Amino acid sequence: MAGGGAEVDRERVLAYRATAQELHRPGRRPADLAVLELGVQDTPYGSARLALAARGVTAPVDDRVELVWSLRGAPHLHRRAELPALAAAIWPLSDADAARRIAGQIRAGAGLGLAAFTAAATAFAEMVTAPMAKGAASRAVSQRVPPELTYDCRACDARHISGSLFQQAGLAGGVRLEVAGRSAALAPLPGWPGPPARADGTTAVVLAYLRLLGPATPADVAGFLGTTATALRPVWPDGLAEVRVDGRRAWLPPERLDALRTAEPLPGVRLLPPGDPFLQARDRAVLVPEKARQAQLWRILGNPGALLVDGDVAGTWRAKQAGRGALELTVAPFGALPARVRRDLDVEAAVVAAARQATDVHLRVEPA
Repeated sequence: MAGGGAEVDRERVLAYRATAQELHRPGRRPADLAVLELGVQDTPYGSARLALAARGVTAPVDDRVELVWSLRGAPHLHRRAELPALAAAIWPLSDADAARRIAGQIRAGAGLGLAAFTAAATAFAEMVTAPMAKGAASRAVSQRVPPELTYDCRACDARHISGSLFQQAGLAGGVRLEVAGRSAALAPLPGWPGPPARADGTTAVVLAYLRLLGPATPADVAGFLGTTATALRPVWPDGLAEVRVDGRRAWLPPERLDALRTAEPLPGVRLLPPGDPFLQARDRAVLVPEKARQAQLWRILGNPGALLVDGDVAGTWRAKQAGRGALELTVAPFGALPARVRRDLDVEAAVVAAARQATDVHLRVEPA
């Protein structure tokens, strides 16, 4: 790894990431946004649409993107043309890596390693040949995999494939998600080449992370991919520039050093949804230094969105329906907000309302 010699503080890092992720709103279509290199998470459903709106997308429909289970088995928007390469890039790197990626619910099945992923992906390809409800797909795939990959579900009085393995193998099995309201169906991706024979191209995903969420460490990237730094070591890129972020060693592609050194804070306000690409960085202490505030933003269940003021996380927000076509948006700032921020919040609330197809929005700012 090359020594870049750069020493930067967290403010410069956040400025770099905001620029790299196009939060300055270039007015592009979804598939043309840089964040599509890693995908845009859609948890809960609809949050990807808000993430696109935060980047200036006013027409979220783009026939070049698909919603699929990808990184860590979570639903993400990706460019359709890149899906076969992505499936190979996020495939487990070894039997040991595959075993670690499967939850403890099926310990015996985890011991199958890569064979577990191959069996699940093959079952998807064989069974999901037309649009199919998620529950029906789960039953069909469960019947086609080794019994070690399933567990007894008392609520259903049936055996199910591990949910973790089910979703992590979905893309490799060539399925996409079709979501309508609260129902989700799976459908085949046309012309799918089949499950990967092995992991391939993982280094390219590492580099995409470093471009969009760097400077970062191997542990940061591994956390994003759902693996470990040890498993990632053989595919870690050569020739990276070392950077010190408030004294912490991290790495960045050398061609991005000038962009890091010259990055300026993003002016204004953004309301980022839960799971926004900006919030996906695994160095949460850089995003939000105070642990109590980290706990407010990243919860076990039901994360709020993040209020971004001049490129820094300055609070949280939530939205809920408040009648037909109406939206109530509540902002909980970490500190007192200047008058200009309050004015900008009205504009951002309208952006959120438009993305959620609401005709009216009521904004409430809680006292700090």
